[in-house]
Amino acid sequence: MAIVGSLIAPSLLGKPLIPTGADLAVTIPFALEHFGVNESDLKKVIAAALEKGGDYADLYFEHSFRNSIGLQDGAVNNAASNIDFGMGVRVLSGDQTGYAYVENVTLEEMMKAARAAAQIATNPSASRHKVPNLTEKAIRQNYYTVQTPWDEIAIQQKMPYLQKLNDRVFALDKRVIKVMASMSDTTSHIFFCNSEGTMYYDYRPMITLSATCIMQDGTKIENSRAARAYRMGAEFLTDEVIDTVAQEAVKKTAILFQAIKPKGGEMPVVMGAGGSGILLHEAIGHAFEADFNRKNTSIFSDLLNKKICNEHINVVDDGTIPFNRGSVNIDDEGVEGQKTYIVKEGILTSYLHDRISAQHYGIASTGNGRRESFRCMPIPRMRATYMEAGNVSEEEMISTVKKGIYAANFTNGQVQIGAGDFTFFVKDGYLIEDGKLTQPIKDINIIGNGPKALADMTMVGNNYAMDNGTWTCGKDGQSCPVTCGMPSALVSKLTVGGES
Repeated sequence: MAIVGSLIAPSLLGKPLIPTGADLAVTIPFALEHFGVNESDLKKVIAAALEKGGDYADLYFEHSFRNSIGLQDGAVNNAASNIDFGMGVRVLSGDQTGYAYVENVTLEEMMKAARAAAQIATNPSASRHKVPNLTEKAIRQNYYTVQTPWDEIAIQQKMPYLQKLNDRVFALDKRVIKVMASMSDTTSHIFFCNSEGTMYYDYRPMITLSATCIMQDGTKIENSRAARAYRMGAEFLTDEVIDTVAQEAVKKTAILFQAIKPKGGEMPVVMGAGGSGILLHEAIGHAFEADFNRKNTSIFSDLLNKKICNEHINVVDDGTIPFNRGSVNIDDEGVEGQKTYIVKEGILTSYLHDRISAQHYGIASTGNGRRESFRCMPIPRMRATYMEAGNVSEEEMISTVKKGIYAANFTNGQVQIGAGDFTFFVKDGYLIEDGKLTQPIKDINIIGNGPKALADMTMVGNNYAMDNGTWTCGKDGQSCPVTCGMPSALVSKLTVGGES
């Protein structure tokens, strides 16, 4: 339910957008001033949220600034900015969840949202909870400290970096005929408090940089894309990252001119390090999210603490990687970011929990309660999901394959969470013939079943890599920034959709 007010409360106009000083891990007084609220009013709003018998309530405030610029036809020719401001009220009562949000944080509007959420999650027989004093929960470790905040960088200062990226791509290969590049930065102020008396503030930066390279060789035209995304300030903008993105975009495009579409069928597949983590994320990771398991819709619902794959396989979901796109100092329910082993030595050791699923299983949350914005309630979501390095080289695993494929770059795919069946599109890779990489390949589908693919993963490489691209995960109509990664891995058999 939404209760819509004005975009920004008048009390915020003219306030600084960031705390002063080099340390951005600021205290609650800054957050209260920034959002124009006080502890007394917050307690009133929480009390109103619980007045229909709710067991728990939380308030989530957000103030985000998003800026983007784009380059096409050799010049930066488009720009956009957006400001998002508001707060959401969540109430839990048994299995019921009430949620409402407002875009104005006056006491009157917040009270309306609280009472709307309370009407959804009711328990007439429950005694009314007393709201405790609110206490700051300090962030013990900041995983994304910022040296230069984005609001200190004017658009004119960003434009030369896109121009430099464009020029670098053109300089790398004479076949380049067009470049499309973009850069976007986001700064989010997050303030949270709940009926257990916890308050926290988090300052969340984000930067994405991408380049699409289009090349022509004779009558053939090919294109590919490279991107980087981190939780960083303007210190991200260096000649090194420009050169890395440019070289990757050109290399991924150039190989396509030599590539063929291979014959399809069931065969071994070696998944390349880094970007293959998207298959791990989609085909397997979602099935580990605890809401699917709590509702018995995941194929892993009855496999906790059981062996599900090779003992050399460890799968992690991590919110603590410095500057990583998926990292969280504190999740959107007040739980500290942490590293969670989902699979340890082949055994399913944990699901990914938010508050609701953790209470259902009688354990602590893993810090995976995330939401797209203040307009959404938190649900279990991945952060940075990856497989740890194994014990063999990529060359060794390729040498064991007589006929198969090497999948270098994945793009989009589809997954059925319940059954675990998936289809993924492989942008490029290589044929494996008699233990060696031979002909480049492109535009093929890989079809399989997530749990079975994990069980059929017979070798894991020692070359772990994180793909720090612009990965965004969609679930239940919400989008969240994530990352994924893995070492090279050999799946003994998958269906490859190629030429008949």
